[in-house]
Amino acid sequence: MQILAVDMGTGTQDILLFDPEVPVENNPRMVLPSATRIAAARIQAAARASRPVLFTGVVAGGGPVSWAAADFLASGGRAFATPEAAQTFDDDPDGVRAMGIEIVSADEATRLDADRVVLQDLDLDAIRTALAAFEVPIAFDGIAVGCLDHGAAPPGISDRVFRFEHLQRCVAARNHLLTFATHPDALPPYLTRARAMAACAREAAPVAFMDTGPAAALGALHDERVASYPETVVLNLGNMHLLGFHLRGARIASLFEHHTGELSPDQVVNFTRRMADGSLSNREIFESKGHGALHADRSLVTARLPRLVAATGPRRDLLRGSALRPYFAAPYGDMMIGGCFGLLRAFADVYPDSAPAIEHRLGPLPGA
Repeated sequence: MQILAVDMGTGTQDILLFDPEVPVENNPRMVLPSATRIAAARIQAAARASRPVLFTGVVAGGGPVSWAAADFLASGGRAFATPEAAQTFDDDPDGVRAMGIEIVSADEATRLDADRVVLQDLDLDAIRTALAAFEVPIAFDGIAVGCLDHGAAPPGISDRVFRFEHLQRCVAARNHLLTFATHPDALPPYLTRARAMAACAREAAPVAFMDTGPAAALGALHDERVASYPETVVLNLGNMHLLGFHLRGARIASLFEHHTGELSPDQVVNFTRRMADGSLSNREIFESKGHGALHADRSLVTARLPRLVAATGPRRDLLRGSALRPYFAAPYGDMMIGGCFGLLRAFADVYPDSAPAIEHRLGPLPGA
């Protein structure tokens, strides 16, 4: 059995090809530029060549590609997008047009003389090519994918509010990190980015999806030291988003989500302590430009910070030397692949027949 796990972030895409027949440490893994950074680089190349740009593909992650497109248009560049690709920049077509991007049909796109930038969060052909260059046999029996999807918010509704309401609904349905593990058919229609990523993957193999923040937290529980504590705080400091959990095993006492770049180390310390003691408010997080805070089960909340605060993610150095005294979790010796272990557990949750093979190598589910 081979399961491909792809954790798509803003800065990197973290890839693990899991084979339970060999030690985890021997599984092929790659940390590569994210899909949005690749698309941004292609826009910049078109700008240097004074060429117009045509965006095709599907709705994908924004951030760097949106910033590069804005710079390109501000410098006098001309940009076109097919309707589905245009959703990468704004769910509202009028918002896309307001940026200066012209929306064209698929037929019109074929007649344009422009540099094509394909928007997609998952490029299986590129992954296959990279693995084949190192003589890695490629026969995916399953694919586990993750990204952060704000969701297509209705007009007049904040993307931040809409995203956090989705998290609240998930936790209310099942208080466990694996509540965010989903079969593609069960993804809500408003998670357009997640659905596009899963649709690309399911052309090749059975697919499970999991939100990347909870996947990283679940992955951190695979660190032997983190797993040894019954109660923990796990902070995933991604390049764009910080998601913090107060956990009893894999059950969720509290959580908060914010934008990493909006926070100072002192703010993270303050929010984390108050998440753990139950005093952090949703309003406070939102008004400081974050998404929100949730106390999911106050019976699990204590008046103190747990003995172990684990930090993971590419921006974890923000907390180095802080009053939280964080432990930098590195499951199986590799912090950047941590989310992939969470994705593997998501695959086992969605497809129970695969669980014995996954547990054969990873052991029982941490915090179960």
